Amino acid sequence: MGLSPDIAVAPIAREEPVVTRKELWSYYLYYNGDNGVGPNNYSMTLFQSLANAAGYDPVKGPGSSCTADDASGQCVLPWGGGTKAVSSIVLVANGVSFAVMTMIFTTIGSAADYGTFGRWLLFVITVICWAAQFASMSLTSPDRWGVAMALYMIGFITYGATLVFYAALFPRLARNTPHARELREKVDNGEISPEVYEVEESLEKNRISNISTTHSNIGYIVTLALNLSILLPKAKDPKVDNYVLVLTNGYWVLTGIWWFIFQQPRPGPPLPKGEHYFTVGWKQIWHALKQYKKLPYTFTYLFAFFLLADGLNTTGTLVSICQNDEFQFSFLQNTYLGLAQAITSTISTLGFWYIQRYWKISTKKMFVVTNVVTIFIPLWGMIGIWTKKFGFHNPWEFWAYNVVFGLFQAPYYAFSQTMMAELTPPGFDNMFFGLFGLSNRASSMIGPNVIQAIIDSSGDNWKGFPFLFALCTAASLVIWFGVDVVKGRRTAVAWAEQNRRYANTGFVEEEGSVDTKEYGKTL
Repeated sequence: MGLSPDIAVAPIAREEPVVTRKELWSYYLYYNGDNGVGPNNYSMTLFQSLANAAGYDPVKGPGSSCTADDASGQCVLPWGGGTKAVSSIVLVANGVSFAVMTMIFTTIGSAADYGTFGRWLLFVITVICWAAQFASMSLTSPDRWGVAMALYMIGFITYGATLVFYAALFPRLARNTPHARELREKVDNGEISPEVYEVEESLEKNRISNISTTHSNIGYIVTLALNLSILLPKAKDPKVDNYVLVLTNGYWVLTGIWWFIFQQPRPGPPLPKGEHYFTVGWKQIWHALKQYKKLPYTFTYLFAFFLLADGLNTTGTLVSICQNDEFQFSFLQNTYLGLAQAITSTISTLGFWYIQRYWKISTKKMFVVTNVVTIFIPLWGMIGIWTKKFGFHNPWEFWAYNVVFGLFQAPYYAFSQTMMAELTPPGFDNMFFGLFGLSNRASSMIGPNVIQAIIDSSGDNWKGFPFLFALCTAASLVIWFGVDVVKGRRTAVAWAEQNRRYANTGFVEEEGSVDTKEYGKTL
């Protein structure tokens, strides 16, 4: 059957095994454990708590306590021959971590498309993250805040990398599910139209993305509930936070190990002769970047999402800093707040998926809804500059924040990932998801550094919210009005077909790409 000039169907360049039920469930279970409770939440709280305990009130001078009843609310530590606010140090740690992620994604992100390198890459960074989390058992006194910072950064960097390389697996899985294979056979045999195939294939990607996100949220709930079994009976034990981190990490090990056992081999092309895993990535990214005019919507989305993720990730860090100050770094209180977020996240992810599936709403429209709340969060924090009545100054606001974040930002992660899958040329998953990881995780090497400079100069955490509000708003407008997912998907498929020899040789074409309409006419 010939395709419509305006429709492009992804070519299958190499035979890959059909996804089994056991393999798919092990994929979901990995994300169930990789829920971020430890490396993204508890580790930061422990690091900030130890740093705060080791610091002093700059108003009263060295030797004073930041937690005294008459403390000014500011807290600094010796830093580079001077002093720096604890909040700024936390943001510096985040900024450096994102910079390291940038190096990881650009240097070896694309290399994961070759052979079995991607399979082993995810395994190695996962084990490093597990090791850093278990090592947190040694963080028992304020004078170890520097070690806490290092372990937090190692865990946070590898955690961010696991999310990116885990997400890069899902387009290939989605193309090889029994349902996706059946759809492909039907469109090839003329039993369904290419238009129907496009819609159904998109829904299949959304199905896996939403179910995996739901599993992450369920894992979040289970982990936090398990942690209460330690936090409540051992509330007065000085090492209770360390025990909780070990339990949290143990849960991830238990659920995550199965993916490495049941994952079926789907190797990429062999590494080209004369190339190296640590240099080929830069070459492939350079080749891909030179194609930005031929993949306009893909690169527009990557650029806009770079800004949006920077704004959202830094907003989350800043709100967490305010939340930790409000609740005196309590693991127990953060667990209760986390449960509120996790429960609403699970409900909203399933709810958004049901609404999308029932009315067959496009991925972009669903994503736009979540963007509105992304903008609203820093706007609410910005109001706190001028009043203490609200704007993240009261306990109830942090409860509301976690509920709202769960209701709208959990689907945000699922739909942003699916948007990237829609705009990624088939067969170039790790290359473009590496760039997506650069946009998503590593983008925030900018935001934290800008915000920590603002906080250092003003002494006010809330002064950072206006910059974040402007960043999120500008990025959202570009995505809303500048990214056409339908045209972008067809262009990506056409570009992948032009570079089909990559599947066998590992080389990206230097010159030429076909127009989407021309591609349709040639089949």
